[in-house]
Amino acid sequence: MPASSNTTPRPDASGSPLDIEVIADQVAFDRLLDSLADEPLLAIDTEAASFHRYEDRVYLLQISSRNRTAVVDPLAVDRLDRFAALLADPRIEVVFHDADYDLRLLERQYGIRAARLFDTRIAAQFLNEPGIGLAALLQKYFGVTLNKKYQRADWSARPLSDEMLAYAATDTHYLAGLRDELRGQLEARGRLSWVEEEFGLLEGVAWAAVEPGESSYLRLKGAKALRGRELALLRALYDWREDTARRLDRASFRILNNEPLFTMSRQPPRSMEELQRVKGVGPETIARRGAEILDAIEQAMSIPERDLPRLPRPPRRAPDPAADARFDRLKAARNLIANRLDLAPGVACPNGTLEEIARQAPTTLEALEAIPSMRRWQRQEFGEELLAAVPEPPAAPAGD
Repeated sequence: MPASSNTTPRPDASGSPLDIEVIADQVAFDRLLDSLADEPLLAIDTEAASFHRYEDRVYLLQISSRNRTAVVDPLAVDRLDRFAALLADPRIEVVFHDADYDLRLLERQYGIRAARLFDTRIAAQFLNEPGIGLAALLQKYFGVTLNKKYQRADWSARPLSDEMLAYAATDTHYLAGLRDELRGQLEARGRLSWVEEEFGLLEGVAWAAVEPGESSYLRLKGAKALRGRELALLRALYDWREDTARRLDRASFRILNNEPLFTMSRQPPRSMEELQRVKGVGPETIARRGAEILDAIEQAMSIPERDLPRLPRPPRRAPDPAADARFDRLKAARNLIANRLDLAPGVACPNGTLEEIARQAPTTLEALEAIPSMRRWQRQEFGEELLAAVPEPPAAPAGD
């Protein structure tokens, strides 16, 4: 990216000319923020590089008002405190599409939170749009066809091409207009307060810290099917891969995929010749890191039997046939409600909320309100219908 600010017409992701301000120093960034301070609405997006880097972070920041679009290189600016103040200003509506990950990343890296959100993806869900991805929505409402070429681009690389900058800018350039389209429909259908409740909850999201002592390797799909020595091998290989990925700042799968980790946990190679026969371990990996892999395996093989890892047994919940029956009734009622409201069942009321209702068996709207995941709009719109599904229906009278 250039070392300062410039405004150049570039084709957007659909091929149309788009004026993009490229901000690559603090002075230009401060000028941009000065000019945006009185805007009532800002559209925001970020580009990260989880497909390439071990530690994900913000590598590009896109900002659009209703009449201008800028892309900011956060690696070239020293301070984002004034940007954080804009997002925290309740007078400014901040529009994202699928804000969850962006907000978590901004909060973790910079302590940035947004005070007044509008998420076009959530809005689209509550309108039961057939496609809720940004590409589908821009095509439907603006006839813009996004080029998917850069969906997994390495945004940490420098310099970024004009084509990449145009692709990134398109993510916010149309968001204000999309917000207007979706908000109007939500108002017309009486659902604006529903999504505003969802937006309010989204404003509080934060990066989930790893619990102390948590064994990350056990989160791999299939890990808990292993036992004893196999688990020790998986742990050793996983730790080696993560240490290597962290040191090189490369995505873990670019060091080694999960599949060969499991293969070697079940049938550990003990020589370079055996390692070469493991599917998914390529010649370059063997040449560069084969000795490290074999060393990790040898360490796991040398662990005494008494010290092998054992899976903790989670407490088993006692069977509760009555709660299971309540859940089935609640799910059937929810599905009817979702059909009537023209919503996906999981948007109307997720199964996790139904399970909690089934366990607690509330009998009043006040008791229903006490369930943490229950929304106000759900209680108001169909709380009584859910309560009616909680008790077991009376048995039919016996025939004569």
